[in-house]
Amino acid sequence: MTLRNLTFVIGTGRSGSTALSRILNSHPDVLSLNEYMASVGDAAFPEGVLPGAEFWETLFRPTPYFAGMLRSGVPMPEFLYTRTPGGRYAPETTGIPALSLMVLPHLTDDPDGLLDAVRAAVVEWPVRTAAAHHEALFDLLAARFGRSAVVERSGYSTGWVPGLRAAFPYAKFVHLFRDGPDCALSMSRHPGYRVITLMREIAERTGAESLGDLTDEQVRSLPPELAPLLGERFDPALVRDRAFPVRPFGDLWSELVVQGVRFLGDVPADQCMTLGYEDLLDAPQDELTRLAAFVGVDPDPHWLKNACTRLDPSRRGSARKQLTATEYDGLRAACTEGTRTLLQAAPGEPG
Repeated sequence: MTLRNLTFVIGTGRSGSTALSRILNSHPDVLSLNEYMASVGDAAFPEGVLPGAEFWETLFRPTPYFAGMLRSGVPMPEFLYTRTPGGRYAPETTGIPALSLMVLPHLTDDPDGLLDAVRAAVVEWPVRTAAAHHEALFDLLAARFGRSAVVERSGYSTGWVPGLRAAFPYAKFVHLFRDGPDCALSMSRHPGYRVITLMREIAERTGAESLGDLTDEQVRSLPPELAPLLGERFDPALVRDRAFPVRPFGDLWSELVVQGVRFLGDVPADQCMTLGYEDLLDAPQDELTRLAAFVGVDPDPHWLKNACTRLDPSRRGSARKQLTATEYDGLRAACTEGTRTLLQAAPGEPG
């Protein structure tokens, strides 16, 4: 095992993280694993040891949450595989492999070919822990693309920190965050976060700790606009056309920010970095230079110049511009705890 330069970018999502993945991917020394943890999930981290062929199945079988959205006609903009016609896999027939939906198309124009190459290697691997398999996979991809540093970035990822710390104790973490009201407004318009809030409502109504533990009686107790979301397929209008109040997304933003700060409080200072999206917009070269040094690569001048063009300053202040004064004040109030937590965690830095 040679991999030791591993960084995870964690955060709420809708905070400039997709743009950051593209920026990192354009660096000649960085292997950018876009939405890897969101794609493989808990299923790829079983306890004990497993052979390569079994580990491969955790990478190959479709992610249930995303597969259900695709079957229901509610794709997320992050789904890269479905944008290119002619792919081998389809939601309605084979399902799209977990590794193929967002991770591999971020790295290559031939995700099917890369998937085949990964499979040929992984199925021959010996019995070992899941963490060791993941490290070997990161090594494999880094070597294939000639990269020396690996950076994984998934949205909605603050809850992953304890597990990632246990699996990869040497890994570094970047906490990426954005202005609360702006981020929450973006969440409210994103199909994935709309589904998340509806699933949270289901959990609150039923009192279930896990949706997988719901009884038939609990499902029957749900209103008709919620119960279908638990099936194999649902009417996309339930997510797409519903009027969502924006304030609950502020509550979600605060919850995730507080969770992220708390979990990262246990990470050694030299393995942790904060990155504010607004700071990135204000001083992109300075912030990206700092980020490059943290993940262990040089701030290549050509990379820095091109990276700055991938940032969209027009996203700043979107909540204040687009909401009524009453809506904005309510959303800002919902974000109070998260904003305060960020300020307390990093005095003098904007939250």
